[in-house]
Amino acid sequence: MRTKTIAYWTTTGLVALAFIAGGVIDMAGPPTVLETIKHLGYPAYFAMLLGAWKLLGGAAILSPRFPRLKEWAYAGMFFDLTGAAVSHAASGDGGAKIATPAVLLALVLASWALRPAARKLEGAAPSVQETRRAEPVRVAA
Repeated sequence: MRTKTIAYWTTTGLVALAFIAGGVIDMAGPPTVLETIKHLGYPAYFAMLLGAWKLLGGAAILSPRFPRLKEWAYAGMFFDLTGAAVSHAASGDGGAKIATPAVLLALVLASWALRPAARKLEGAAPSVQETRRAEPVRVAA
């Protein structure tokens, strides 16, 4: 396997595991999750909602095909993780509680950036590398 493929599946697997496991835990609603949700200023039902979306997002990035669904899943993960980091910061939590979603966000961004062409939307904007490889446009005088 190529290095890029290994890196893609490693980051994607870790992200999917984190989101699926987190979703199951959130939906189970143990006291620690409910205390954290309350500490961050959200209602208790928010854990169930987040848990369901985490499960669906984790499944979406693992599933074959459905590139548009994957784009939405990656966007949702971005919003979830940046929101988690900001919520912990605003609640006065320590650096570890802020860094954890930030590190997971780095894995999400790596998974998104490394995804193979078959998992990208057709007609999506070309990457910087693809743009550099393109032939220059010649204008007739």
